[in-house]
Parts: sequence; C-alpha cells; structure tokens
Amino acid sequence: MKLKAEDLLKELETYTKQNIETAEKLKQLDLDTLQKRANPSTWNALECFEHLNMYGVFYNPEIKNRIENAKHSFVDEFKSGMIGNYFAKSMLPNEKQSKMKTYLDKDPKYKELDKNTISVFIKQQEEMLKILKSCRKVNLTKTKTAISISTVLKLRLGDTLRVVIYHNIRHIEQAKRAVGI
Repeated sequence: MKLKAEDLLKELETYTKQNIETAEKLKQLDLDTLQKRANPSTWNALECFEHLNMYGVFYNPEIKNRIENAKHSFVDEFKSGMIGNYFAKSMLPNEKQSKMKTYLDKDPKYKELDKNTISVFIKQQEEMLKILKSCRKVNLTKTKTAISISTVLKLRLGDTLRVVIYHNIRHIEQAKRAVGI
C-alpha cells in the first residue's frame, strides 16, 4: 500500500484528536460507571485505558527516539510493509473483529484504577500529537521502530504509528461499549 505521507499523518492526527475527545467525555462519567463490567470476562472502561497506557509507555519513547536518530529525511510517500500493514489492519475495529489474546504484562484486569488512568491516556495522546508533528522531518518508510512483542522484528515508522493509533481506536470503542455508549 502506497500513500502520501502527509495524508497519513493528517489522518492519524485526526484519529488521535478524536480519541482525546472521547476520553475527555468518558472521564466525565462517575467512577462506578467506568468500573462497570458487562461480565466477569470483559474489561471495564478504565481497564481499556490502562491497557493503552501500558503500550504508550513503550511506544511513545521508542518512536521519539527513532525520530531523533533518523538518518532519512521526509519524503511525501509512504509504502507500508506487508507485516506492518497486516498488523495495522488487524487493529482497526470492524464488524468481523476477532478477539486478540492480550499479553499478560499488558493485561490490566482487576487492577485498582481511577479516573487518573484516563488522564494518563490523554497526556500520552497529547504527546502523540507532538510526535506526529515531528514525523514530518523523517522518512516514514525507511525509519524503523521496534515493537513491543519482539526485539527482533522492526516495522516501518508509518506502520508503527498506524498500529498504535488503530489499537487505541479499537480499545476506545471497547471502553465505550463497557459504559453503554
């Protein structure tokens, strides 16, 4: 898949702003609603946000570091890699969405959480907006990042951004379902 890098960055900025807006709305709900669980096997809304926070702790610094040390300047074309494109597409919520097994170290189930969990998410997303702006000086195809599940596998920066932001969308939708929105 090829597309203009600037178009991709604008799309990801839009999604990130929408995620912040939704998080702000959910933060207004009372704590009992945010801790409500549809059944014992599902996450509540705060657990959805905490799961995203756990990934943000890895990805935000990883992406910033790769941008700061990038050797390739911005080119307004992004070519997705086969694996990166697959991962990104698998993250987007859809009607035929398959359940994914969560790694144990990223499973927040039954953690003691409060509304600060959402505040942390919002702060991470505001940082992501700054990261997306700084991406306009590096090549999104040639700059590679590590991923949280493998020290060996590297994805193209554009694909990593898609995976992270689409993953956020997926779990924000899950948080909305958990509170009945």
